[in-house]
Amino acid sequence: MRIPLDYYRILGLPLAASDEQLRQAYGDRIVQLPRREYSQAAIASRKQLIEEAYVVLSDRKERRAYDRLYLAHAYDPDRTKNTPGATENQAEAIDIDTDTQSLSIEIVQKELVGALLILQELGEYEQVLKFGRPYLVHKNSAELEEYDEIAADRPDVVLTVSLACLELGREQWQQGHYENAAISLETGLELLARENLFPSVQAEIQADLYKLRPYRILELIALSDDKPAERRQGLELLQIILEERGGIDGPGNDHSGLTIDDFLRFIQQLRNHLTVTEQHKLFEAESKRPSAVATYLAVYALIARGFTQRQPALIRQAKQMLTRLGKRQDVHLEQSLCALLLGQTEEASRTLEMSQEYQALAFIREKSQDSPDLLPGLCLYSEQWLQNEVFPHFRDLINQQASLKDYFADQEVQAYLEALPTDAETASESSRNNRSPDSVRYNSDSTVKNTKPTPTPAYYARTPSETPIVSHPAAERVDGINQSKNGREQPQRQRKRKPNLAGKTAQTTNPRNPVPPRIRRRALHSGAITRLLWTVFGSLAGILVFGFAVTTTFGWIKNLFSPAPTLQGEQLSIQINQPPINIPDPNGKPQFPDGPLTQTTGREIIQTWLSTKSTALGSSHDASGLGQILTSPAIKQWQEIVQQNKASNRYRNYEHTVQDVTVDTSQTDKNHAAVEATVTEVTQYFEGGQTKKPEREKIRVKYDLVRVDGAWRIREMSVLNKISFLHLEAQ
Repeated sequence: MRIPLDYYRILGLPLAASDEQLRQAYGDRIVQLPRREYSQAAIASRKQLIEEAYVVLSDRKERRAYDRLYLAHAYDPDRTKNTPGATENQAEAIDIDTDTQSLSIEIVQKELVGALLILQELGEYEQVLKFGRPYLVHKNSAELEEYDEIAADRPDVVLTVSLACLELGREQWQQGHYENAAISLETGLELLARENLFPSVQAEIQADLYKLRPYRILELIALSDDKPAERRQGLELLQIILEERGGIDGPGNDHSGLTIDDFLRFIQQLRNHLTVTEQHKLFEAESKRPSAVATYLAVYALIARGFTQRQPALIRQAKQMLTRLGKRQDVHLEQSLCALLLGQTEEASRTLEMSQEYQALAFIREKSQDSPDLLPGLCLYSEQWLQNEVFPHFRDLINQQASLKDYFADQEVQAYLEALPTDAETASESSRNNRSPDSVRYNSDSTVKNTKPTPTPAYYARTPSETPIVSHPAAERVDGINQSKNGREQPQRQRKRKPNLAGKTAQTTNPRNPVPPRIRRRALHSGAITRLLWTVFGSLAGILVFGFAVTTTFGWIKNLFSPAPTLQGEQLSIQINQPPINIPDPNGKPQFPDGPLTQTTGREIIQTWLSTKSTALGSSHDASGLGQILTSPAIKQWQEIVQQNKASNRYRNYEHTVQDVTVDTSQTDKNHAAVEATVTEVTQYFEGGQTKKPEREKIRVKYDLVRVDGAWRIREMSVLNKISFLHLEAQ
């Protein structure tokens, strides 16, 4: 059979490689060994193909003939179809068994494993699946007797195909195609499990599947509503993870690698893709574990759904859940807002006075200056709170408008509010349940420990709605619960919220730990509803008039006494004796960011190498920088090349362009990585004072990296594909 490989790719060499580079590449390829799971027969098969490629390319006559075939295919791959005789004589003359139309090589059965292994090393995972899968369909013993060689090589073929599925899945994962990545990984795992082979590789694939699950959930749930089956699959995966973890803030292990804080961030990001009904169902069920985080998120879902769907019974349920949190945390502001939406104006005012949300209270009092109570400011604040802090975190409420006027004008809302018990019936109990709470701390086994009563202004650290999670990766809205459970107190300066007069999103808060008791609700007689409506309308009108007058007067006075423009915002702190940023030492070692290798860091490493290469092979032959970017065996090879050029009075000038950089990091070994890039190299040769014709070459290169003393170094480099080659006119 024929395999789409050529001898240059087998050795990882460019077409213009020198004899020395050919010998070096051959030696490196022979020394390199595949994974330890491969049998000696597979390793020998791979070695045989490498030796075959070296024998052809090391013979000058055969290499020239092979190069003609190579270039004929590279520049006109269809030409041989029209003139088949043009290459037959060449192939016969050198007896090279190549397919001139596709640059493939013909192999025998025993070389299949070696060919698949080389394709795997070159990243041709689809080709491995294409040629490997047909040899795995023979399952019963009768068939295997007719394919003795296949049966002997079967474990190696299974391993190669499974590893191709693993690497293909990782590529798709990196490209953001999470469901496709899961399919590839599951295919490889299923093949190994069916054959009951290589448990260590099975564990590696399973570990990747576990880590991939949160990404799959986000991808599936973010789909449009016209794909309900896929979104339902995402919710089912989420439920599996929650069960394994023991809840949103549970101590269980779902093998995703996410800590509790990481998982809280994930939940916050997930909320933006869930509807209000989905969040209500999810978080209400999770709150029964019990979970303080889920309880607070359920409160927001209940309030949002109750307000938009005109179901005040849900708001009443949210108020009861807040009562369970209120024994240990200051949730008076939220309780006050719920009471307002239930028409319980007296309770709303009384509960608001017990809140320690100083900035929110200041805003409400400012907007209620011309009123005997705080209702005008509370009404305005509640609309802004719903619009900016609650609705943005539900996919179906992003464009929802918060209007108290429309809410209270609804007939069903009015009928429900009129049927609620009166304030007088619940005044004493409500007063007892709304006393200022003690601060508590939860230890890791959820045992409650009482501490001295301290004020807890916790609105900033309490509300779960905030600006989108992608802008604030930390789970600020729910982190307070997690910190409280671990015995940490929230600083007061972080637990205040600044109200936004312009309607922008206010800072938000974290949920609090739940306690069992509930409180009964107060109600309003039917006449009080009418009074509330007129109070809302009149207060809003008065606020608009008063605000316009104050703004106009203030602007006139400011222009009169301070006409000169002033700098706005926080100014830069720059001193004349110090640079505003650290200037790196031009003679120092290249510095790359710590942590996992990223695409940006990979590009910087390649550009640093190309710059170092230009210096080393330039007129100065300065090889001192090689040790700062290369490590063995690459550094030895390039030091020899520099010495040879210097001895022969040769040097080169380069121009490089780097494109399409991809990074492949190991999940198990953080000190090894691979970077692939398309490099365009324009080379001007100089030898003995004479200028030679320049060349332009575009190639796809793979760089194998290793971390040495905390810095990335290039260990090996190989050409995966020669895209183009062109001789330029001498300048």
